[in-house]
Amino acid sequence: MKFFVDTADTADIAEMAATGLLDGVTTNPSLIAKSGKQFVDVIAEICKIVPGPVSAEVVALDHATMMKEAEVLRKIADNVCIKVPLTIDGLKTCKALSDDGTMVNVTLCFSANQALLAGKAGAAFISPFVGRHDDVGFDGMGLIADIRQIYDNYDFGTEILVASVRHPIHILESAKIGADVMTAPPAVIRALFNHPLTDKGIQGFMADWAKTGQSIL
Repeated sequence: MKFFVDTADTADIAEMAATGLLDGVTTNPSLIAKSGKQFVDVIAEICKIVPGPVSAEVVALDHATMMKEAEVLRKIADNVCIKVPLTIDGLKTCKALSDDGTMVNVTLCFSANQALLAGKAGAAFISPFVGRHDDVGFDGMGLIADIRQIYDNYDFGTEILVASVRHPIHILESAKIGADVMTAPPAVIRALFNHPLTDKGIQGFMADWAKTGQSIL
């Protein structure tokens, strides 16, 4: 499973990238707003930190303007992935950009039928929002499983990018289902490292080592 971080905070991205475990970055208008920086500048900075796909979202709602915005965004760096909403105009834009060799991430997916359309439109990534799906009484993991089955049935090249990840269990269940990618806030990724028995074990080892009076260096 590929790990993307869902943030526009370049300090957090740099910290995650330093682990060697980060494969890409997703952003959206809300995250850009939180950064307090200019959109294009933030994307350019992120692309210098992470060589993998960096999702930059269009904000237009009509196909013609989406294409114009995409033209600006994809010139920022070769690893920019254009992010479009799952609407008719968004999928029309996805098809045009994908046919032109541009990576496209189709976002705000909440049904397997929507994911099927994105696969037919040639999306590089489909972003089903599991946390928001759970919030309104639906099964986010069930959605991922349905998309996985459909994509496997028809051998779509579109990668399932699990989004709106709220906690480590979302990541675990997505990995068990076979999702290709997950994107999560930095805090959720950091939580993957944590386990009380690991902490307890380290404390025990360090206490025993101190008793030896030795030093490796």
